[in-house]
Amino acid sequence: MIISDLLNSGSKVLKTSKVQTHQLDSEIMLSCLLKKKREHVITNPEEKVSKNTINNFNKLISRRSTKEPLAYILKNKEFWSKNFFVNKNTLIPRPETELLCDIVIKTIKNNNPYILDIGTGTGCILLSILSEVEKAKGMGIDISKKAIEVAKKNSNNLGLNKRAKFFTKSLESIENYKFDLIVSNPPYIKTSDIKNLSDDVRKFEPKIALDGGKDGLDVIKKVIYKSKTILKELGLLALEIGHGQHYKVSQILKDQGFKEELLVTDYQDNIRCILARF
Repeated sequence: MIISDLLNSGSKVLKTSKVQTHQLDSEIMLSCLLKKKREHVITNPEEKVSKNTINNFNKLISRRSTKEPLAYILKNKEFWSKNFFVNKNTLIPRPETELLCDIVIKTIKNNNPYILDIGTGTGCILLSILSEVEKAKGMGIDISKKAIEVAKKNSNNLGLNKRAKFFTKSLESIENYKFDLIVSNPPYIKTSDIKNLSDDVRKFEPKIALDGGKDGLDVIKKVIYKSKTILKELGLLALEIGHGQHYKVSQILKDQGFKEELLVTDYQDNIRCILARF
């Protein structure tokens, strides 16, 4: 079989399963199996593929047809121009979270802050910041032991082990520390809204990393309350929040003695990140 025939058959299966990115996903999966760039797959339609590759490709297509996210299938997601290892124990890093990293890096670029990343998951926020701010050091915490294993693997892959430490800890257990910067992309989806998420998120991504309680603000509130006791004076809190949560989160911050410093909008012009000083 040749590349074009294999791509067409894979794309057809995914299209039948209502995977909107059927062609693109087929190309990406085949290029990964061949260890070639996607451009190679597109520009060499007549190239023959081995039986082994065909079998493996069909297995990947079968997984994707159930709506399993491509990132979990390939155990990889690009974020901040770096490849992050991901698996089903962590959320898949998203472009909106790069907005949080971007504004934080610009704000602290010439400093040497000590950073806490709450609910670190893959470690993508902390590690992306450390990769740009050479004098920074930080700690990532998560209540999921398996998520911390993923974060440690990414730290090792990116050569940041000396400046990043990851621990299986709850937010409540953080004491006797003072941080210059606290970052968090906490669960912020209302429990009642989880059933409305797309299949690839609802069926495959860890619920504990999505569910923000009845109003979506359970964990956000905990992060804000705790930050008061572990931030240095004039320390910075950077939060990613859900669509439509800005007003309520703003009020909580104000009530707790924080001063809003910067708001960041996403690609649809919704406020998605808040930076505030204590």
